[in-house]
Amino acid sequence: MRETTPDLTRISKYISLILRHKPEVIGIQLDAHGWADVNALLAGISKKYFIDQDILEEIVRSDSKQRYVFNEDRTRIRASQGHSVQVDVELLVAEPPETLYHGTARRFSASIEDQGLLPQSRLYVHLSPDVETAEKVGRRHGEPVIYLVDAGQMHRDGSLFYLSANGVWLTKTVPAPYLKRLEE
Repeated sequence: MRETTPDLTRISKYISLILRHKPEVIGIQLDAHGWADVNALLAGISKKYFIDQDILEEIVRSDSKQRYVFNEDRTRIRASQGHSVQVDVELLVAEPPETLYHGTARRFSASIEDQGLLPQSRLYVHLSPDVETAEKVGRRHGEPVIYLVDAGQMHRDGSLFYLSANGVWLTKTVPAPYLKRLEE
């Protein structure tokens, strides 16, 4: 049964599922760069939720994490990062700040300290520019643990970093020697 009053949070999460992980849920395809046709996205989502162009634009505009971006003429849309499907969101290599941060749940700390940070089901490891953001991310997964990432040294040692459109730093992996667990 379709809702008649839009729940923007619920619709946004559904859009995230579609644009990052499972476009086939609504029968659409992403192009090589992660773009989806806006009309096809709206048609697919409207089978489950009430949505139109205005609601989609409100979701994109008001999303606190700026997860989505339109192309210039607003005919295509994509997720800024966080994909598990193979796409090239045309990230530009960028020189990172000396330190970045990663927030996660305490239950993952032994594995991280042994293996470093791995992208798991995503294409990249996501890093935050500040402790506060990393802590918010960590809380979503349980009792938070924050790691300081020696991004400057990683970069000097040859690791590539990318800055997504919404300010999240991305890299393929963070080996354990570049991590320092921050204690409360």
